[in-house]
Amino acid sequence: MGVPVALLFPDRIFLGFFLGFFVLFSSPLPSLGSIHEYKNGAFIPRSNSFFFHGGSEGLYASEASINSSSSDGKSFIQFDSVTFRRTKESASMHHDMQSSTGLVEAIILEIQDRDRIGGAFLNSEDICCTPQLHKDKSCKLAEVIIHPNPDNSQWPKRIQTFFDGTNEEATMITQNIPIEKTGMYYLYFMFCDPQLQGLTISGRTVWRNPGGYLPGKMAPLMTFHGFMSLAYLALGLVWFLQFVRFWKDTLQLHYHITAVIALGMCEMAFWYFEYANFNDSGSRPMGITIWAVTFTAVKKTVSRMLLLVVSMGYGVVRPTLGGITSKVILLGVVYFIASEALELVEHLGNINDFSGKARLFLVLPVALLDSVFIVWIFSSLSKTLEKLQVRRSVAKLDLYRKFTNSLAVSVLLSVAWIGYELYFNATDPLSELWQRAWIISAFWNVLSYILLGVICFLWAPSQNPTRYAYSEEMGDDFDEEGISLTSGAKVVGDMANKLERKERKASDHVFGLGDEHEEDKRE
Repeated sequence: MGVPVALLFPDRIFLGFFLGFFVLFSSPLPSLGSIHEYKNGAFIPRSNSFFFHGGSEGLYASEASINSSSSDGKSFIQFDSVTFRRTKESASMHHDMQSSTGLVEAIILEIQDRDRIGGAFLNSEDICCTPQLHKDKSCKLAEVIIHPNPDNSQWPKRIQTFFDGTNEEATMITQNIPIEKTGMYYLYFMFCDPQLQGLTISGRTVWRNPGGYLPGKMAPLMTFHGFMSLAYLALGLVWFLQFVRFWKDTLQLHYHITAVIALGMCEMAFWYFEYANFNDSGSRPMGITIWAVTFTAVKKTVSRMLLLVVSMGYGVVRPTLGGITSKVILLGVVYFIASEALELVEHLGNINDFSGKARLFLVLPVALLDSVFIVWIFSSLSKTLEKLQVRRSVAKLDLYRKFTNSLAVSVLLSVAWIGYELYFNATDPLSELWQRAWIISAFWNVLSYILLGVICFLWAPSQNPTRYAYSEEMGDDFDEEGISLTSGAKVVGDMANKLERKERKASDHVFGLGDEHEEDKRE
C-alpha cells in the first residue's frame, strides 16, 4: 500500500448513464492538451505536504535516440518557464545571504509507481519526511518520500528548485525529461515546508509523444477519423452513383439522406484535420475545432430528425408531416443549441475547469432531449407499423419491419456498450487502460455509420420508387394532417366518375349498342 489514492489522484468525472444511453452519435473524448499552462495555480494541503497537479497523459516510449538533437521520434516532458512565487511574509522570514531558503519539488511518476510516493513502505502515512524518519536515515528532512523503482532507480523522477535569500520567485531550469517506458504519467509539484503556504505556480509544461504532441489517449483517434472519412466518402460515392442513375425517380427523403452523408463526411474530415493540427502544434486550433464541433452538433441533430421522420412514415405512408413539422423543427433547434454548448465546453476548454454541477447543467438537457427523440421515434414506428398492417401494404410493412429490427439491434448494442463503458470507468479511475480508451468514443461513430448505411440500403434510389413511396390511390393516409378535405373530395369524385363510366359501358353492351358502334366504325 502507498499513499491513499484519494490524496494524490482526485476523482475523475465521466458522463452519466443517460447521456451515454441516448447518444448514438457521439464525439471524441475531451483532452487536457499537450501544453499544460499554469496561471497562479494554488497548492492544496494533503497529509503533511502541499501539492499542485501539473497534468497527466499517456506517453509512449521514445523511438529515437535520446542524444539525438531532433525531437522526431522522442517522447518527453519539458519544463518551460515554470516559476514559483511565495508570499512576502514567507520571504521575510529569511536573510539575503542565506541559500536554499525554500524547496519545491516536481515529481514525475508512472501510474504503476504511485505506491512509491509517501511513507507507506516505512509504515507511515506521511508524504513528507519527518524528523523521526530522517533520524532513522530513511529519507531527507523536508523532502517528499520516494521509494525508488528497483528496475530503474531514477524513477519516480524528482526535480528540485530552491529559493535563494529573500527572493519571492524561483524559476525551474528549462529541461526535457525523456520518457523511455510507455505508460500513464502524472506530474505533481510539491513542497513540505509550512512556511511556503500561499505559494503559487505559473508557466507551462509540454508533453510530447514520438509521433507528435497529440496525447497518447487521443493519438489513435486521428487515424480512426481518417478511416471514417474514407468510409463516409465510399458510402457517399455509392449513394451518389445510385442517385444519379435514378435521379428522375428520387423521393424527397433521398435528399435528406444525402444531407446526412455529406454532414458525416465533413464532420470526420474536420476532426481528422483538428487532430492533425493538434499533433503538430500541441494546442487545439480554435477555428478548426469550432467547425468540427459545429458539424458534429449539426449531424447529430439532422440524424435524429431523419430517424424521426422516417419512423413517422414520411414519404411512405404520409406525403407531408403536416402540423407536426413545426414541432419536429423546434425539437431539432433546441437539441442543436444544447448539443453545441456541450461540445464547445468539452473541446475548447480544460474539462477540469468546470465543476461537476456546471457540467451536469449542460449534460442533462442533451440527455433529456435524447430521451424525447427515442420515445417519439419508437412510438411513431409503432403507429406506422399498425397502419401498414391494417392496410395490408406488404412491401412497405416488410420495409419498416427491417428498419425497426435494425433500430432495435442498435439500441440493444448501445445498452450493452453503456454497461461496458460504466464498467470500464469504474475499474479504471486512474486511466491505466488509456491505450484502449479511444474505443469508447469510436464505437458510437461506427454505430451511427452502420445505422445510416442500413437506411441507405433500405431506401436506396431505384427504378420503381413507387413501391415504397406514398400513393394517394392506395389511400395511405386519409386521416392525417397531410391530406386536406378538398383533396379527399377530389379522390372520391374521381372514383365515382370511374364507376359511372364502367356502368355506361356495361349497359351499351347489354342493349347491343356496342355492336352498332363497331358497325359505324367499319362503315
